[in-house]
Amino acid sequence: MTQTEQAETLTMVTRRTQLAEEEKRQGLRRMKAVALSFLLGAAAVFLLSSWALSAGGGEWLGYVRAAAEAGMVGALADWFAVTALFRYPLGIRIPHTAIIPNKKDQLGSSLGEFVSTNFLSEQVVRQKLRNTDLARRLGQWLAKPENSARVTSEVATVVRGAVTVLRDEDVQAVMEQAVARRVIAKEWGPPLGKILAKVVEDGSHHKLVDLVCDRAYEWVRDNQKTVLTVVMDRAPSWSPRFVDELLADKVYSEVLSFAWAVKVDADHPMRQALDRFLTEFAKDLQVDQETIARAEQVKMQIVEHPRVQELIGSAWATAKEMLLTAAEDPSSELRLRLQQSLVRLGERLSGDDPLRAKVDTWAEDVAAHVVGNYADELTTLITDTVERWDADETARKVELQVGRDLQFIRINGTVVGALAGLAIYTVAQLLF
Repeated sequence: MTQTEQAETLTMVTRRTQLAEEEKRQGLRRMKAVALSFLLGAAAVFLLSSWALSAGGGEWLGYVRAAAEAGMVGALADWFAVTALFRYPLGIRIPHTAIIPNKKDQLGSSLGEFVSTNFLSEQVVRQKLRNTDLARRLGQWLAKPENSARVTSEVATVVRGAVTVLRDEDVQAVMEQAVARRVIAKEWGPPLGKILAKVVEDGSHHKLVDLVCDRAYEWVRDNQKTVLTVVMDRAPSWSPRFVDELLADKVYSEVLSFAWAVKVDADHPMRQALDRFLTEFAKDLQVDQETIARAEQVKMQIVEHPRVQELIGSAWATAKEMLLTAAEDPSSELRLRLQQSLVRLGERLSGDDPLRAKVDTWAEDVAAHVVGNYADELTTLITDTVERWDADETARKVELQVGRDLQFIRINGTVVGALAGLAIYTVAQLLF
């Protein structure tokens, strides 16, 4: 994702957040207006019933006034209670009011302790994971091609991001330190000797020897003129020409016959001598210090060769290009194999009970380790975050989230107060 796309995404998220907050703010205002209308309604009924009674109205007006009076008291009491959670009522610093701004840090600490005790305990986490049957559900989810393709796409995105962020010079330095120098630091002789001894023992080198013998015979056969020229050039200057030609023909025939014999005879002394040489050479590479030292000299000559150094330096660039190409192409062999592996893993998790039990145990152990070692850090994150909040801003945020529902307390207080006042007045009239 480019920086422009990230900025646009962040802007959209911020805009949605602002719209959601504005919607909650409007809902809070409406509910406050409704709760206030209940209080004003009770006050209006109280005033009208009081005026009617003073004007000689019927006794039933007493019941109405008592209900309205108690409704006003209930509405005012609950308004005070709800307001006291977030601010000082009417700006008066009454003790034990503005509870959230004044007790913000204590509330954050209590919230952190509550989360730690009820959510971040090892027993709770293990039981929750055990009840979710994580491995089976994960297996069933991964077994669906569309889900494994989605995971593969996300992995490819992560790989692209990681490869893009890494600096080439840093990766090359790590490769040289962690790979190239470690390979160079170890002696090549003994491991090469073991490999060569194994190859000779198994007879795997015979195919290579056969190929060399075939090529040698074909070269001798096809280069008679070259062989003759070499022999004749080595002849003494006083030797007659025809003698040189006879000698060259004889040498060529012997060389050709020798090459043919080595080619067709698997037990030829030349081949046996070569086997003995390779066996002894493999042994010397492992135990003979002089041979090992010469192998080290050859190693350094190879490693210090400019072409080899260029190859080591360009290894990361080549690997990076291959990774990016494979990660960006949905049809690449790497992504297809990864998706197939995920599907097979999902199928195994769905049907292999022992594997599923292992995965569940691993997940529980990992979660328990995280909770056991980092629960304090997680709860500290809650308490520290709450402590950094501004007290008034905290009150506004909390009120924005729950204030609308709290207005029903005021409404219920008005209604319940009116009914209670009516009941008390009725009882009083009956008894007295």
